Amino acid sequence: MPKSRLLFAGAFFAAAQFAVPAASWAADAPKVVASIKPIHSIVAAIMQGVGKPELLVNGAASPHTYSLRPSEARALQNADLVIYVSPELESFLAKPLKSLSANAKVMELAEAKGVETLEMREGGAFEAHHHGDEHEDGHDDHDHDHHDGDHDHAEDADHDHDHTDVEHAEEHEHHHDEGDPHIWMSPENGKAIATDITEELAEIDPAHADFYRANLKSLLGKIDATKDDLASRVAPVKDKPFIVFHDAYQYLEHSFGLHAVGSITISPDRKPGAKRLHDIEDKIKSSGATCVFAEPQFKPAIVQSIVADTGARTGTLDPLGANIDAGPNAYIEILSQNIDHLASCLEG
Repeated sequence: MPKSRLLFAGAFFAAAQFAVPAASWAADAPKVVASIKPIHSIVAAIMQGVGKPELLVNGAASPHTYSLRPSEARALQNADLVIYVSPELESFLAKPLKSLSANAKVMELAEAKGVETLEMREGGAFEAHHHGDEHEDGHDDHDHDHHDGDHDHAEDADHDHDHTDVEHAEEHEHHHDEGDPHIWMSPENGKAIATDITEELAEIDPAHADFYRANLKSLLGKIDATKDDLASRVAPVKDKPFIVFHDAYQYLEHSFGLHAVGSITISPDRKPGAKRLHDIEDKIKSSGATCVFAEPQFKPAIVQSIVADTGARTGTLDPLGANIDAGPNAYIEILSQNIDHLASCLEG
């Protein structure tokens, strides 16, 4: 056989040798479903080279009001492992987890080992908030009604509601002493979540345990490096006060020493009442808040009206990364984007 043909044949069989195991990995990989984009990203990073997890809720939808599509219901039905934050955050999963995923392992990350939870802050001005009194690991109580402000329709923020934040305040006070579900906004919690997911995957799929643990080591290094970079990025402005649209960022604040002084709304699916808006305007003036942050799922009219007479600037924050592609890099991109938007606005 001519030398060129021998080389071609050798290359072909070498390629085939590596292609078969890769296909086998994909076929043998556990079927994993993750609820929201930042959690899905962590799972995707750990499963690289083995398989790809399914994502239920993209960054522009609300885990509170989400409705499963038939394909997503099938994914839950066929899943070996379902990973979500808490029954209160992804309330749409309560029934499907019992009916569709009865045979799957289920991870509730709010209860995961090593995850630090912070108490919900009281009201929209955070007067009763003290980080030093609120740390808990593996917190058992998460029966609150606070959800991510990520809705299917941007115009929700301008709709009239039967109840304003003022009317909702009494209901909210019953839940203020329970855990804030936005746990992934802390890089340290991200590392704990990744570690717990890795061990769960290694248990249900021991054949690929070494892959998962190698990927975990790489991911933890990336999170540490990112945290260091972001700390440097935000250091010059970390003492400047700001207002958020809803209280989804205190884990980020705690990790980087940031200084939020209030939120426009207690619950993102309720329009703030006139008293709330007046109180927030007063808070901006009295605290010297530099920026007021909207979220991409809502029209900016409310934020613009609040800052009109205050001199504060506006920016955008987003705990789910609506404009970030799902995948293994999304988690770090979500943290980075929020810190960058904070720093850019606070710097002026």
